[in-house]
Amino acid sequence: MSTNTDAATFFEQHEERLNQALEVLATRGYWAPYPEHTKSYPEEQIQGAQAAFEARLNRHYPLKGVTVVGQAGNERSPYGFDLGITYDQYDTNELMDHQQAAMKSWRNAGVKTRVGICLEAIQRLNAISGEMAQAVQHTSGQSNMMAFQAGGPHAQDRAVEAVATAWKAMRDVPESGEWHKPMGRRGTQSLSKRWHIVPRGLSLAVACCTFPTWNTYPGLFASLVTGNPVLVKPHPGSILPLAMSVEIIQQVLEEAGFDPLLVALVVDTPEQPLAKVLAEDKRVQLIDFTGSSEFGNWLEQNATHAQVFTEKAGLNTVIIDSVDDIKAVTGNLGFSLSLYSGQMCTSPQAIYVPRTGIQAGDAHMSFDDVANAIKGAVQHWMADKDVACAFLGAIQSQRTNARIDACREQVEGRGTVLLDSEHLTHPEFPDALVRTPLLLSVDGKDVDLYGDEQFGPIAYVIATDSTEHSMALARQTIGEKGAIALALYSTDDEVLDQGEELAQDVCVSLSVNLAGGFYMNQSATFSDFHATGGNAAANTSFTDSAFVSRRFVVVQSRRPM
Repeated sequence: MSTNTDAATFFEQHEERLNQALEVLATRGYWAPYPEHTKSYPEEQIQGAQAAFEARLNRHYPLKGVTVVGQAGNERSPYGFDLGITYDQYDTNELMDHQQAAMKSWRNAGVKTRVGICLEAIQRLNAISGEMAQAVQHTSGQSNMMAFQAGGPHAQDRAVEAVATAWKAMRDVPESGEWHKPMGRRGTQSLSKRWHIVPRGLSLAVACCTFPTWNTYPGLFASLVTGNPVLVKPHPGSILPLAMSVEIIQQVLEEAGFDPLLVALVVDTPEQPLAKVLAEDKRVQLIDFTGSSEFGNWLEQNATHAQVFTEKAGLNTVIIDSVDDIKAVTGNLGFSLSLYSGQMCTSPQAIYVPRTGIQAGDAHMSFDDVANAIKGAVQHWMADKDVACAFLGAIQSQRTNARIDACREQVEGRGTVLLDSEHLTHPEFPDALVRTPLLLSVDGKDVDLYGDEQFGPIAYVIATDSTEHSMALARQTIGEKGAIALALYSTDDEVLDQGEELAQDVCVSLSVNLAGGFYMNQSATFSDFHATGGNAAANTSFTDSAFVSRRFVVVQSRRPM
């Protein structure tokens, strides 16, 4: 399909932003291409977001596709109502054949054209951030503010990061060159060489329900910008945000003269899942997955024909050795434990404290003192129930809801319930499923109680023999189960050095002495690498060079001059 003028101008329009991204990637400093505050956006976009969202409910959502073989859609807001939206299901064999046929023109369009189109699509996604927040809120259970930031600007920032990282990787390969080898008396041997960026094939993005855009955009745009068509397979409970995303991308592709089905939505149901079927198809050469370790491990072990990028479960860990200000530390931890009801892949779960206590400023605190301080901090955040609902959000899955009660029952007779989980009534959505954090106290020897990820508002304060023992247990559990985040609190430089060594040994990102307004849950685009790809929690990282360079190959040709 031939391109029109828009394809050429998109790169020029967004080149300055691309260059800014490249500059900050070289320093890993702060930069956000899209503001995270609603006040930075047109008033009509924010005020009209709810009406725009409601206009999508209880109707069919049309997208571009191939032969329709059915319809699906059974999304229910964690805030207590059915979305009532249906989506087309396509003949996936026909769709993959169609995408393969479209790939050649997309490959031949060149790097600049693909980058320009991707950046234009991201820009247009930013323009619907208000409505996207509604869609993310009512599929994931995030609060509206969190859904705006994480589902909109922060996800779009990650998309720009992926595109910029891919641009650098592709531009590191020259398009052509001359090779001259002196041959002594025989003169010089000369070759003219060309190098081509060639996509691997179809890309499958298997999305999660809790962060449908933030976790999906990096792989989606990294694959698309490197020339690979993308099948977007949303979680059955969180389809709408990615349907809206695919619609925007398809519009930009079509305006630029390309086949809009270079990106297509593939909808399934819990009763008839498609992810495994698609992953086993040899036409799929790239797979991005966020979700359970069970399916992530299956992909890594069985989809060996493809490059597989997974983010799975992990045991995020906090080690408390000593502190200057216990109130500041526990206040920070209390919010981290409460934010989005622990439904973040970076939420803390295992908190190690020596059973002999810690030094807190000039005072000594017993283990129970520390545990109760953490409990008190969570209670402080829960004191105003309406305010608490604003950052707790809602429980996305009934499985998470059941897990809270199961973990409480599991510690009976072997541990202590420091703080039980309560059901709260949301001030705007009385049918929302809102739970406060469950805080449990257990002994370090009982690894079977705390040694697996318990997704949701569940955390353990774990009594250990010493900080050295805490680090040994962290090394064991992270080594076996993986983790995305590790936090360490200590006033001892030697302990901090040991923590740095531990983090490197088990390949986990480390946060030290966070006590202000930055939390271990957070990951700053363009500065922080989200996950390392070096332990069982994830085999990839947002966004290092390997995340993008594995999505294409370099094919060269040589001719005598």
